[in-house]
Amino acid sequence: MITLKAIIVDDEEFARSSLFFLLQQNCPQVEITGIARSVAEAKDILAHHPINLIFLDIAMPGGNGFELIPDAQQHNAAVIFTTAYDQYALKAIKANALDYLLKPIDIDELKTAVDKVLEFTRLHSTINRADERIKNLATSLSSRAEIRKLTLPYGQGFKMVDVDDIIYIEADSNYSVFHLSNHEKITVSKVLREFEEVLPSEQFVRIHKSSIINLNHLREYNSKNGLQALLKNGESINVSRRRASDFYEKIKLFTKSNSEH
Repeated sequence: MITLKAIIVDDEEFARSSLFFLLQQNCPQVEITGIARSVAEAKDILAHHPINLIFLDIAMPGGNGFELIPDAQQHNAAVIFTTAYDQYALKAIKANALDYLLKPIDIDELKTAVDKVLEFTRLHSTINRADERIKNLATSLSSRAEIRKLTLPYGQGFKMVDVDDIIYIEADSNYSVFHLSNHEKITVSKVLREFEEVLPSEQFVRIHKSSIINLNHLREYNSKNGLQALLKNGESINVSRRRASDFYEKIKLFTKSNSEH
């Protein structure tokens, strides 16, 4: 029986522990050699241990998951992405990636993904096939217009959120607080920059170091009491002066795009 020596790379403790448990219970061919909280920790493990398989998160503080790809290729390790990107965006990359697992991870999908790695290994073509697919993955993800859902880790689980329901996101130290149209607030232990990189740039704009707003929920923009974005829910968010010009350009593009549809 082939044994795959694997590592889990994810900054979320719940995501790491839940995947570890699922693998132990359902995938006896997978031996977890290490668990990393960041790209830097994963690189260190790869440098000191023979690894066949990496379960790799994409959005992590201190280093995007794609930064680990060259190391994975160098060490002949197959990659399965574990990500909060929704299934619509993943359609674009499914043909390129060896496989992906959408959080929260489904047991049957996990087994199928592991079986794919085992089959590629048996055919002695894991690396050749995975390399070409992974090389194209970042390019495929560059079109983010189809990302319509986010999977937000919080507490001891995940929350699926439609991006259209996000009114704005505010920074709170190393956390991000999502304000939703149903008046719910969700606090996530990730910084704003990570969501700024993921959310559709034509719809979401960072107007302040502490705020990202959804232009669908913008009612008015004025400078009566300083630069402010007035939202449809009645709240007002300050716009920093250095971001004001970019914000105004985004509004024009957003208005033009919507008037054409």
